[in-house]
Amino acid sequence: MSSKRKLEGKIAEQQEKIRELEIALLQSKAYLSGLVDSLKLIPGDVVESTVPTLRDGSDLAKVRDILKVERKPLHVDDLLNKLGKELTKNNKGSLVGSLGAYVKRGAIFTRPGPNIFGLVEFEASENSVEPPGDFGAETKPPTPNAADDDVPF
Repeated sequence: MSSKRKLEGKIAEQQEKIRELEIALLQSKAYLSGLVDSLKLIPGDVVESTVPTLRDGSDLAKVRDILKVERKPLHVDDLLNKLGKELTKNNKGSLVGSLGAYVKRGAIFTRPGPNIFGLVEFEASENSVEPPGDFGAETKPPTPNAADDDVPF
């Protein structure tokens, strides 16, 4: 009879080890899933040859430089003022149309609001997500207790 109890005890010990390993496996899978999701938030590398450039001295190049100095999106009226242009319907329409073409392609300029333009790099820095300092630190699996026995794996 004692042999039977010893075997039953070993079976119970092995089942407990398996349960702990299953918990650790679930935690590792959740951690991996979090890492994969975090990677999706990071913009991919941009190949330099595909990045559109602006002709030096053009109004759009000047707008880009103004936005870089201001470090925030600006209304088209403010941009025209800083360019030294009159606030006419034609000037406004021309600048909005030119900027809008780049916005549609998702290149250089963004439109965070009506007639407000910024730079793509502003959004990239706003949307950068840094993991917390303890991100990736190993954690010990919780110690199973009697209440866990009714949870099927």
